[in-house]
Amino acid sequence: MKQLLLMIATIFLVSNSIYCYPALIVLDRIAAIVDDDVIMQSEINARMKSIKAQISSSPNGSIPPDDVLAAQIVERLIVENIQIQMAERAGVRISDDELNEAMQSISAQNGFTLEQFRQAIEKDGISYVEMRDQIRRELMMSRVQQGVMRNRIKISEQQVRNFLESEVGALITADEYRLAHILLANPSDANAQQLLRVKQEAEDLRSQIDAGADFQSLAVEKSAGKNALEGGDLGWRKPLQLPTMFSDIAQEMEIGEVRGPIKSGSGYHLIKLLQKRGAKAEGQVAQTRCRHVLIQLSEIRTEEEARDLAMSLREEVANGRAFDEIAKLHSDDPGSALSGGDLGWSRSGVFVPQFEEMMNHSKLNEISQVFRSEHGYHFLEVTGRRVEDFSERFKRNQAEHYLRNQVFDEELENWLREIRDGAFVEIRT
Repeated sequence: MKQLLLMIATIFLVSNSIYCYPALIVLDRIAAIVDDDVIMQSEINARMKSIKAQISSSPNGSIPPDDVLAAQIVERLIVENIQIQMAERAGVRISDDELNEAMQSISAQNGFTLEQFRQAIEKDGISYVEMRDQIRRELMMSRVQQGVMRNRIKISEQQVRNFLESEVGALITADEYRLAHILLANPSDANAQQLLRVKQEAEDLRSQIDAGADFQSLAVEKSAGKNALEGGDLGWRKPLQLPTMFSDIAQEMEIGEVRGPIKSGSGYHLIKLLQKRGAKAEGQVAQTRCRHVLIQLSEIRTEEEARDLAMSLREEVANGRAFDEIAKLHSDDPGSALSGGDLGWSRSGVFVPQFEEMMNHSKLNEISQVFRSEHGYHFLEVTGRRVEDFSERFKRNQAEHYLRNQVFDEELENWLREIRDGAFVEIRT
């Protein structure tokens, strides 16, 4: 009887499970296994949606059949997945600040604010969260690629030297100049009196500029040059890209300097150097050497006590006691105390703003007043100033960067094929 009741109960439970519960719904499934990770069908669907939206937005976009597109996407996701696993094993992390900065940059490149960009992609049916995740993945992959390529691509000293000695190398590593330009044009078939009037007008403009008038405003108002409405801004150009009459002059000018009037067949020119960049401009680095004593606040030293101690020690140095001796005995900066407070040679921007300001305004070999920074109370002495020429090193770096970029894409493709071939992949779609 018990066995019969048990059978009836079992039949009831089974039938109840069949008829009272809905069938299982598959929400997602594994599309591919890649080494220690998987690619889900939802990833393929999301990527397909994004790519279709991109193709549709282009004027002549033609969307391929779904099976062709899906096969391409699966292969791309496999190679991406391998790189992401490599990045995670190497401890590569992208902070929220880095990701936000990248999103801001992408938005700006598309002519949007970040919020406008978000609205635009969501209008196309793309998830902003998924977009952020994809950008994070691409930043991680970029880190891995850059690291691997640094080891795979070797640029020899001879290659750099040969490149710098070539015409292409000279052009690539040449400095760039950003000039503003005013042209006062000669009338067609001008007589001597008219030419003299144009010259006089150019000289008057130069006088106004020397007296403080804004060069770019005058360019908008007076210039006959094609860049007049941009304030005469010619944009960034290398010497060979500048008009011949300007190229030699630009290389001699300091930022903010105005030259002219310069006579040509078309009239008279005034030029102003707005900016310059490259080996000559950026290779000359102003450096300062100084030493300091730091007195920090602590649980047993109040603000007032720290300030008083710093002032007392400064007074001792001013009265003839050796600076390095005071620093070794009393400075709370462990990095410099053993060296008598010496911080070595440094360029602008290394120290906190309060320290930097005091250092820049201190005279050579004079003890500064005591001042406060976020680290505590200091006094310092500037022991040297110099401008070091890094222009050759700058040029070499430019050359190496150019040569590396020439082979980067090809070498990257080779490496991506290698890691794809070496990975365990099982496609289940």
